[in-house]
Amino acid sequence: MGRLIAIVLGSAAGGGFPQWNCLCPVCRLAWAGDRRVKPRTQAGLAVSADGRTWVLLNASPDLRSQLQATKELHPRHPPRESPVAAVVLTGAEVDQTAGLLSLRERQPFALYATAETQAALAQNPMFEVLAADVVKRATVTPGQSLALPGGLEAELFAVPGKAPLYLEKEAGTETRADGSTVGVELRAGGRRLLYLPAAAAVPAALADRLKDADVVLFDGTLFTDDEMIVTGTGTKTGRRMGHMPIDGAGGSLAALAGLKGRRIYIHINNTNPILIDSAPERRKVEAAGWEVAEDGMRIEL
Repeated sequence: MGRLIAIVLGSAAGGGFPQWNCLCPVCRLAWAGDRRVKPRTQAGLAVSADGRTWVLLNASPDLRSQLQATKELHPRHPPRESPVAAVVLTGAEVDQTAGLLSLRERQPFALYATAETQAALAQNPMFEVLAADVVKRATVTPGQSLALPGGLEAELFAVPGKAPLYLEKEAGTETRADGSTVGVELRAGGRRLLYLPAAAAVPAALADRLKDADVVLFDGTLFTDDEMIVTGTGTKTGRRMGHMPIDGAGGSLAALAGLKGRRIYIHINNTNPILIDSAPERRKVEAAGWEVAEDGMRIEL
């Protein structure tokens, strides 16, 4: 007890890499079997303080295959059992929540999320397959300390972001810093790991929270703000989608230049050239001290 262990279950943005219907320049390499790129599933993390009891950060649509690929998360005792004791959600986007439907076989676990995210789940009757007498939904207030199973201490904190795409008609498209998008700070054994798969900006208070962390896993969705427009794969900028770019004025490379600990980009879109080993964009982030997350990456503090 007292360690902080994290396993990257998935490192890609929504749609995974390569995306099933995409022939952008980066996906084209993956479809061709180019060894400079590695396939990735949609972003999620498994964390533990003792190596036995695990907590999932988000539940991507790829969760079932991620559980199968991660030995630590396999059942250990018949007839049914799982070392997964809880799920913590950073928002209600499809790529953060759809995997919950793969956890519907009456396995007890706790589901932690903000009031905004819990409300979005409650509005969708599909999530009622998570029986209320088995899956306990706990509403978390950002800024309050939370004791997670297995000895982890956590805190959710508001991050500038936007409402999920499917709620934009009623909630609007503006960037906000309420409970719709949060990061997770995890603590064990005096070490701190922060997970932020989505962030539209880094205000001063957030930069201050991140600067002394032992590990930061941060939104690496797009390299440039207009990347999807330039590649012809979309019509929105990164910031319009709630994701600040890596490069350029106000990008995360500049905004987080003062980080002291290990820093890792995660939630990487299929169009992002940092997915290509030795690409100029990859070399630029590595020269600035950043790593690029891969599925199966293990972090121990």
